[in-house]
Amino acid sequence: MSLVSKLILGSGSPRRRELMTEAGYAFTVIKPEVEEIEDEAIPIRALTAMNARLKADAVADAYPDDVIIAADTLVLLGETVFGKPRDQGDAKRMLSELNGRTHQVFTAVSLMRRSDRIVSDFTVATDVVFKELTAEEMAAYHAKIEPMDKAGAYAAQDFGELIIESFRGSMTNVIGLPMDELEEALESQFGISPSAGIQ
Repeated sequence: MSLVSKLILGSGSPRRRELMTEAGYAFTVIKPEVEEIEDEAIPIRALTAMNARLKADAVADAYPDDVIIAADTLVLLGETVFGKPRDQGDAKRMLSELNGRTHQVFTAVSLMRRSDRIVSDFTVATDVVFKELTAEEMAAYHAKIEPMDKAGAYAAQDFGELIIESFRGSMTNVIGLPMDELEEALESQFGISPSAGIQ
C-alpha cells in the first residue's frame, strides 16, 4: 500500500497509548464512537472480539487506507465477566470478589486496513493471582487509582504490586494491549515495526 498510510490506535485508553509509545511506534489516536456490546450470554472470547472489531470498523469507516488497531479487555472470574464498574460501590464489589483469587484477563485485538481487505484478529488471556487483602487495604488501593474506567476496577500498571501476587502470561495484556502478539501481527500482516514505517 501507499506510504501515506498511517497507523491509527482506535482507542481512548491512555494505557494503550502509553504501551504503543513505549514500544516505539509512530501512530495517531482516534477514539471510536461506538456503544460496546454488553451481553452476559456471550462467551468472553467472543464478546471481546466483537467489541474490538466494532471499534476497528468504526475508525476504518473514516480511514479505509490506514492500519487500524482496536482492542477490548474484560476480566473473567469463574463464569462471571467483569467490565468497567458502574459506580464506586460496583468497583468495591469487583475488587472484593477478585480478592485472594485467580482470574483471567482477556484482550481481543482487531487489526485492519479496509482498502485492501487485510484483517487480523486475535485474543490473548493472562492468569492473574490477587493477594489476600483486608477491606482497609482494598480501600487504600482504590484511593490511589481511578477504578471507574478499568475492567475489574483495578490497574496492573498503577500500584499493581499492592494487589497482584503473581501472573502467568502477558502483563501488557493485563494493562490493555498484548504487545508481543501485537508486534508480531503488525510485522507479519502489514510490514510495520516500531522503527520502520508501513511498507
